[in-house]
Amino acid sequence: MTVYLDHAATTPMLPEAIAALTDALGRVGNPSSIHSAGQEAKRVLEGARETIAATLDCDPIEVVLTGGGTEAVNLAVKGLWWARQADAGEPAGPGPARPRVLMPAGEHHATIDTVEWLEVHEGAEVEEIPLDALGRVDVDAFARALARSPESIALATMLWANNEVGTLQPVAEVAALAADAGVPLHVDAIAAYGHVPVRFRAARAASGSGAAGLVALSVSAHKIGGPVGAGALVLARSARVEPLLHGGGQQRRIRSGTQDVAAAAAFAAAASVAADSLEIEASRLSALRDRLVAGVRQAVPDAVPSGDPIDRLPGNAHFSFPGCEGDSLLFLLDMAGIAVSTGSACQAGVAEPSHVLRAMGRSEADSRGALRITLGRTTTDADVDAFLAALPAAHEAAARAGLAARATSFDR
Repeated sequence: MTVYLDHAATTPMLPEAIAALTDALGRVGNPSSIHSAGQEAKRVLEGARETIAATLDCDPIEVVLTGGGTEAVNLAVKGLWWARQADAGEPAGPGPARPRVLMPAGEHHATIDTVEWLEVHEGAEVEEIPLDALGRVDVDAFARALARSPESIALATMLWANNEVGTLQPVAEVAALAADAGVPLHVDAIAAYGHVPVRFRAARAASGSGAAGLVALSVSAHKIGGPVGAGALVLARSARVEPLLHGGGQQRRIRSGTQDVAAAAAFAAAASVAADSLEIEASRLSALRDRLVAGVRQAVPDAVPSGDPIDRLPGNAHFSFPGCEGDSLLFLLDMAGIAVSTGSACQAGVAEPSHVLRAMGRSEADSRGALRITLGRTTTDADVDAFLAALPAAHEAAARAGLAARATSFDR
């Protein structure tokens, strides 16, 4: 039986979410229909929206249900970009009226790839804000970028917590700076939601109530024990975005299409469980994580921990193993029945260094030896023991293999 320690990638569905999903799947009715079956579906849908909103400290009307976290990020970033170009009127010269997008280094690829698409197809000028050695965004650098010609900035975007190394980010500080500059801010809270408090209204209070500062926040259901393919964009009433989807005008005309009642119900069930047990579960996972971290440092003394040692996600442990490929460690651990993750992408069969660790100032070699171990609701002391028992042999074999050659036959 596999010991599953990759909960940041996805986590098992909660029994409550499965029950809510199957119950709703047995019903019929389009929530946009006006007959009784449709209105019953709408009642279930809007009840789910209210539950999700309560866990995010926002109004139900601000919750735009999506097909997942990636769609929520795309809707926020592209939607804000297009709306900000329209609001700016005619540009003084060629290109977009507000070309600049501020984005910290080390973001999730849902954001990176979306912003790069705007760069290629819409003429966006992307400005990366640096990270410190712990993976936290440089607030002073963010402030300088916002102060420099703020009228030329379309939007800013950042993580609530780094999905790879687990470091919590200074969201309230950046939100206040963005509000002062008159710039809308999107926050990707997908890794943080359900694990640490994510309070939209409280974070937004620091930046006022207008169309600047924190106006959009993305979350996903399957990270908290809900179904894959369900997410939400929390969008302030005052925010303007251009929709990605058209046809029907559902959800404030921001996300058209027949809404998935069953997915919403399951999402809400998972969100409710996560919110009710957040403090207890965070304390339990933090203790397990700390024991795992101590065990790794004892078993492999040269392993380098990543991220803030204290101000971090409770279930996240991240290490760099010098002289090893993260992929080698992953496969060797998998053979031993342990499922973990690397912090790197593998393109065309060549291991690539972690872009997050590179942004934190780590060497390329260290960034290629990344391993992320993430704990969740099903994680036990026995799981941590199994990982620590399997690690020494896996590390020894990975160290013997060393780093793979970067050149391939395709490079000739």
